[in-house]
Amino acid sequence: MSSTFDITLRDSQYTQAAAIAPELFDRQEYRAYEQELLVRSREFLEAESGLLVYRRMRGDGVYYHKSKEHQESLALQLGVLKKSLSYKADVPNFLEPWYGIGYIASAFGGEYLWKEGQAPAVEPMFSSARQLLASEVVPLHQSPIGRIILERIEYFLDKTRGELPLSYCDIQSPANMLSYLLPMSDLCIDIFDDPDGVKQAVELVNELLIEFLKIQRDLIGDALVQPGHGFASSRVFSGAGESTDNVIMFSDDHYREFFQRSHEHLGDEFGGVVFHSCGSWSHKAPMVKSFRNTIMVDGAFSPETDPDPNDPKAFEQIFRDSGIIVNARCVGDSESVYPYFSDLINDHMKVIAVTYCQDPEDQEQLYDRLHALLK
Repeated sequence: MSSTFDITLRDSQYTQAAAIAPELFDRQEYRAYEQELLVRSREFLEAESGLLVYRRMRGDGVYYHKSKEHQESLALQLGVLKKSLSYKADVPNFLEPWYGIGYIASAFGGEYLWKEGQAPAVEPMFSSARQLLASEVVPLHQSPIGRIILERIEYFLDKTRGELPLSYCDIQSPANMLSYLLPMSDLCIDIFDDPDGVKQAVELVNELLIEFLKIQRDLIGDALVQPGHGFASSRVFSGAGESTDNVIMFSDDHYREFFQRSHEHLGDEFGGVVFHSCGSWSHKAPMVKSFRNTIMVDGAFSPETDPDPNDPKAFEQIFRDSGIIVNARCVGDSESVYPYFSDLINDHMKVIAVTYCQDPEDQEQLYDRLHALLK
């Protein structure tokens, strides 16, 4: 348990695998594999407690500069889907039309900045919520970046004949989206100086997001897996997986006042909210737990996953007997991550153990040890 976060890595959670052209990918093999594992997902959902193990596969560069082209992104993702078949797990991997996290800016006329070797970025366009509200806005599906995301979904569906599991694009919460539109310092000042303006801005971006996700849901159809992105996802799961890393920037009182309503509205539309924040956020977990529609939470629990990981014992205490699923990510080999998982997994918890063992044999050893915790 003495391992540390490797700051030299661009992506601590990626998996190296050769790209596979869509016409060379065995769709029938993967569909059969997925169907077999769906039985475990259904049983897990119906139980009051339990465990699923998910060997997460992230293609190298898919969440960085290699997200720019549909073809390269799909081929790299198909490569890791094929590789995942060799790892013992309970939840299959899926395709994702990832194209950056700042797409909300496109609704306001913003454009992506593509720096060499990096993910697309946006620069804040406004200095206040009122300035944002006074600007011209178009629905996300009509914006340039939004159209590219929908075109990516169509491309993925076409090349895979709609047979492979596919999620929404990366979902960002209003607390995150607003920070892409105006500097966080200005947003925090507006919390005090113009609370009504901030509330209107939150509602605006949340409505833009919900409309965009509904269009994606209809487009993807039966291939849709939820909650998407960094969460274990399945055709039988529900909810929208939302990144809310900025939760730590606000007091609980302010977060409840300005963002709880949008959280609960999103959950009403998509069968619940799955909450993610990077870093250590256990001090915010009781608040998130109390929100209506919180069905799953996500966190990093090993130092190889995040430079400031969560304490698994704190999450066990907070979510014990709650029925809320803990999606627990632990980068590292079986020996280094087992202690973190063992502090979370018991008969009072619903846990999805997200693993990144590099060797299939090491993955199998960890899989068996984790499931033995409930025997």
